Amino acid sequence: MALFITSLNSGSNGNCYYIGNETEAILVDAGISCREIEKRMKKLDLNIEKLKAVFISHEHSDHIRGLAVLAKKHQLPVYITAPTLQHGFLNLAHTLVQTFSENDAVTIGTLSIRAFRKHHDASDPYSFTISCNDINVGVFTDIGTPCTQLVNHFKTCHAAFLEANYDEAMLDSGNYPYHLKNRIRGGKGHLSNRQALELFIKHRSAHMSHLILSHLSKNNNCPKLVHELFNEHAAGVQVIVASRDEASPIYHVGNNVSAIRIGAAQQMEFSFI
Repeated sequence: MALFITSLNSGSNGNCYYIGNETEAILVDAGISCREIEKRMKKLDLNIEKLKAVFISHEHSDHIRGLAVLAKKHQLPVYITAPTLQHGFLNLAHTLVQTFSENDAVTIGTLSIRAFRKHHDASDPYSFTISCNDINVGVFTDIGTPCTQLVNHFKTCHAAFLEANYDEAMLDSGNYPYHLKNRIRGGKGHLSNRQALELFIKHRSAHMSHLILSHLSKNNNCPKLVHELFNEHAAGVQVIVASRDEASPIYHVGNNVSAIRIGAAQQMEFSFI
């Protein structure tokens, strides 16, 4: 059974990633409104009734903005740790709140979701891998440094949403204040293009088919630059740059199958916005 993945939105204005199969699906984060999630899923012909849970990586608003309404309207279980729930000031029905533990699998139908800690300036931040029938998809954004756990999980992935937040030269020469530049490039901020590329070149698996570059900075990065940078080293991996304004196409990730793009054929592989 293959996995179907899409970025419903990716960036500081909201993050939401869909991973599912023919029978069930989950979201990682819900940083855009419930209305936008519904609208974008409908446009991609994704049945919202297949959504079985939302997993929350951390409490920053661009990851939880639409969560309360989405969970209440569709009665979706929310997998979230106690510190993230507390610091996110979320109004969730306690019957919908579930927790998870690092490296312990949560089973949602035929999906298996594992969380591991990441370096980010939040109360209790996590990245996730989602598996089904030995197919692994990683959601790796908001990462200050590529730690050993990230490397080990990335090595297993057939596909990954990987942060490439900023170009170092653009950040250095840009108009952000010094303290914000230091926060972004510090050990609990975000991954640069260089850091993400190094991870991709050194540690991708032989069976990786898709890389969706995610959480690009609007001011300190350029989608065209990032696509060209990674595509030069793709070696058969389909490189996509996730948009901060619209959903990506749906990508079909399976064992020993060539990269297949389905749905939303009118959309471009990357946006110049």
